[in-house]
Amino acid sequence: MSYEWQGKVVLITGAANGIGAGVVRLALEEGAKHIAILDVDETTGVAFQNELNAQFGPNRSQFYPCDVTNDEQLFSGFNSVVDDQGSIDVVINNAAIMNDSPSFYKKEIAINVTALVTSTLKALKLMRIDEGGKGGTVINISSIAGLHQSSFTPIYCGTKAAVIQFSNCIGKEDYFVRTGVRVLTVCFGATATSLCSPAKLGSLDKNFTPELMYGAVAANLHIQKTESAAKGVIEAYKLGQSGSTWIATRDLPVRDITDNITTGYEIMGEHN
Repeated sequence: MSYEWQGKVVLITGAANGIGAGVVRLALEEGAKHIAILDVDETTGVAFQNELNAQFGPNRSQFYPCDVTNDEQLFSGFNSVVDDQGSIDVVINNAAIMNDSPSFYKKEIAINVTALVTSTLKALKLMRIDEGGKGGTVINISSIAGLHQSSFTPIYCGTKAAVIQFSNCIGKEDYFVRTGVRVLTVCFGATATSLCSPAKLGSLDKNFTPELMYGAVAANLHIQKTESAAKGVIEAYKLGQSGSTWIATRDLPVRDITDNITTGYEIMGEHN
């Protein structure tokens, strides 16, 4: 089955710039009816909203200032979209940070895992057909960091692995049949965004400076364009079955790696 963006009401976290902003633009070009942009960067968010509405038409986008770890702000964004548009069709949990430093790691877990779970559950409550909703799609953003092990960012890797496991489990077919809500995971490869800039990186080990961490990324990984990652989300939405995992890396077309994930857990599950 193929899904289309045409006429959809979309809510995206962490979408004032970077990959999130790229997804917003592409979804509007694909005919999305309305996109809610949730982000902590109010100045950039308002300017982005105004730019989009001038380009695509009045009320095609709306910015909501939101720290996703603040449930009141997060739920207010959801509820405002429903009040304005009647319902939400797609929720994309994109907000994330990569900072394992002692002063930031709790915030990292709160954004990358707790807020993503909270947002997913809110989306389910609003969308699920067994409780009066009309169904929909949740896309949770993970990373290649959730697929391999790194001593540079063990906490970040742990958060992104958690996103994959949570999304796969809550997206399983038996749950999807009841709720009518697809849950997909998209893993980004290293991408040219501020997420991995030295100014925002942090390690729990003082010997791993942000500059050293960024140098390791730049030396060992192909850093793709933000447009490539954003396009991966757009295409995964069209093709993905609930519980599937997709990877958008190295500026290549997005691909389904669900079989690899399933096989990996089957191997680990042999020890049960």
